[in-house]
Parts: sequence; structure tokens; C-alpha cells
Amino acid sequence: MAARALGPPPLHALAATRQAPRCPPAAAAPPTHGYRRGAAVLSGRRGRHTLSSIQLMHAVRGGNLQVEPNMLHSPKPLMSTRRGCVASPTIANVDDCTEGEGALGYTMTQICDKFIEFFMYKKPQTKDWRKVLVFREEWERYRPYFYKHCQARIDMENDSSMKQKLVVLARKVKKIDNEIEKHMELFTQLRENPTDINAIVARRRKDFTGGFFQHLNFLVNAYNGLDERDAIARLGAKCLSAIHAYDCTLEQLDLDSAQSKFDDILNSSSLDDACDKIKSLAKTKELDSSLILLINRAWAAAKDSTTMKNEVKDIMCHIYTTTKESLKSISPPEMKLLKYLLNIEDPEERFGALATAFSPEVEHEAKDEDALYTTPNELHKWTKMMLDSYHLNKEETDFMDARKMSDPVIIQRLTLLKETIEEEYMKKYIHPEEQESEDDEDSEE
Repeated sequence: MAARALGPPPLHALAATRQAPRCPPAAAAPPTHGYRRGAAVLSGRRGRHTLSSIQLMHAVRGGNLQVEPNMLHSPKPLMSTRRGCVASPTIANVDDCTEGEGALGYTMTQICDKFIEFFMYKKPQTKDWRKVLVFREEWERYRPYFYKHCQARIDMENDSSMKQKLVVLARKVKKIDNEIEKHMELFTQLRENPTDINAIVARRRKDFTGGFFQHLNFLVNAYNGLDERDAIARLGAKCLSAIHAYDCTLEQLDLDSAQSKFDDILNSSSLDDACDKIKSLAKTKELDSSLILLINRAWAAAKDSTTMKNEVKDIMCHIYTTTKESLKSISPPEMKLLKYLLNIEDPEERFGALATAFSPEVEHEAKDEDALYTTPNELHKWTKMMLDSYHLNKEETDFMDARKMSDPVIIQRLTLLKETIEEEYMKKYIHPEEQESEDDEDSEE
């Protein structure tokens, strides 16, 4: 089913387009994101268009994104990028751009309708949208008109179902568009400062997500030259190395801090003193996941030991029990979030809620004050802690607040959540040839 078009442009608009004065020529600027070191130009009956323009439109029309080597010619600017000249060099008034020629003989209205048809029907999976939106220079020419046209279609639509589909489509495209823009800004900063990668990672570690490295894969596939593709791959490898070093340093500092707290508890003058220290850490919110993991594993080792004295086992059991009770009193947000996720029966809804918990700042959407947000690494620690607790005391399910469900169901969901966090959110880099195996990311959106 094709998206409903708004009809041909009025004749007076076409006449105005023909009679409008040409935009003054502008100096050719280097590509913002380095695509193909100057856009190649093709000459034809309908005028000249940049290679990226033709590829973008062919993608929207279901064509092949691959470009033959003999298509490349000398670089030449397509048109002025000044306001009023976005759609066509013959258009002077920006308000008339929606009816001017955009690319390959299509009006801007027709192009926007083709984008809607592409996103909604031809390629409804968001991973395919990213492959098109990665052509930033060309997309930026159409972007403002696309969103305005979506709103116009929404306002004119009488079918409530179609109206809602258009609303959701515009919001999802906008969200992905903003994500790609953020990835491109980080990529540009890295490319322009290759000797400062370690400093950039330290400053912007949270921006180096799996989505960013997936974006690098799309960039690799968007380039034709082997040199450009290799440069992006090497940049990604350098980022991974810097991220690994940074994370190891932080993890070691975190473990050292947790070990220091645990040693202080064990060196207490009495068992009551040790329990008081645990309660004090809970009150000051220093009873973190790393310390809890240490205590859990120490109790597991003591419990299974055949050589440790019973007195020592009793001490470790008391410390473990006090820690668990203190944990209930502080109720960290990660525990609340896991309880919420584990009580969602629909897997698609559960993983959608997980994705939302890792992305609190969505453009034009107010942050829910009652919602819970955290990082993949932190939630991963708590899932490990809960699984450790389960294996230590399989008869206890109170820490999950899910007595109405059987333990195997809860543990299966918890294990699946842990694996999902590891695969989808903690997986730092996906090699370009593995890209096609990453299917249907939008099923979790």
C-alpha cells in the first residue's frame, strides 16, 4: 500500500518557481562529514545532482546503494546551501521550496511523500532508516521539509489510524535522526582530533555506545574508497582500545574501593560493629553493587568450604544477611527497575522498557519524574548480584518482590535480561561484515 500523496503542486506555484530569480552562486564548501572527498556530479537531462543525492533517492525508491566506479566524475558543487536555495537553485523563497524541484525531477512534496512511503511501508525496520539517514549532507536538505510535510499530512488526515501512524513515524524518525546527529558530532570530533582520543573517551565515555559503533559500520558502507573505509575502521579500533583502558581503570578503582570497605568490615572489633558499619554504608548510599558482589561471593565461598570453621561461616552468614536487609532499606533505583522489568510478562514490552531506562533524554519528550533510569554497566552489576543471591539461597525470592511467579520464570527473565544487556548494550563494536546479523532492532523500540 503506497502512502497517500497530497496531489500535484498548483499551477501558480509552478509558474512562480519558473519565474523566481536564481540564487547567487556560493563557494563550494568541503563536505561536512567527509563523504567521498567531494561529491561527484552526474550530468543528465534533469540537471546535475551530487552522487549522495542520487544514492539517497535511489535508496528511497528501492534502488541499489552501490555505485559503479565509472559513475565518478570531477567534484563540483550541486547548489548554494544558503537559505532559500535548499531544494533547487531556481527557488528564492524558502516557503516555495516544497513545490520546487528537489532531486531527479521530483518536487519537494513528492520527495517527502516518497520518504514517508519508504519509512512506513518499504523499509519499516529502523536499521534500514539509519542506512539512509547516514547520508547527512543530503538528508539535511530535505529534513525540515520532511517534518513539515509530515505535520501537514497529519493535519489533513481524516483516518484516525493513519493519523496515529504518521505521528509515530515522525517521532521515531526524529529520534533516530537526533541520535545519528549526535553520533556524527562525536565522529567529527574524533576525526579532527586523532591524538586526543583518550581525552575524548574520558570526557564523553557515555556517548561511546553500541549505537555509535553501529553508526561507524553504516559510515563504512556509505564510503566507496578503501582508504576512507579503512580510516573509519582504524578510528573505531583506536576508540575501542581507549575505552577498554578507561573502563579497566574505573573498574579497578571501583573494586579497590569496594575491597577497602570490605576489609574494614572484616577488621571490625566485633560482629555488632561490623553490622553497624554495613548499616552506616547503606545510610550514606555507599553500599554499592561492587561491595555487595564481594560480600555475596565471600559468603558463597564460606558456605561451600569444607575446611572453614563454623564460627567463620556464621560470621559471614551474619554479614551477608545484614547486607541484604540493609539493601532493602535503601532500595536502590536499579533494584526498583529490575523488579519492574521482571514483573512485565510481555517480552517485547519488557525489552522496550529496558531500552527506555537507558535513554532518559529523548528530544522533545519530557522526562518522566517517576521513571527509573540507569546505565547498562550498573544494571548489569545488579543482575549479577541478584543471580548470585538466587544461587546462594534458592528458597528466597523476597528480594525480587515477585512471589506470585515461580522461581524458574523469574530467573529465566533475569538471565535473559543479563544476556540482553551484555549483547545489545555492553557490546562495544560490531564488525562491518557482522552487521547484517543484527536484525530488527526496532522490535524493541
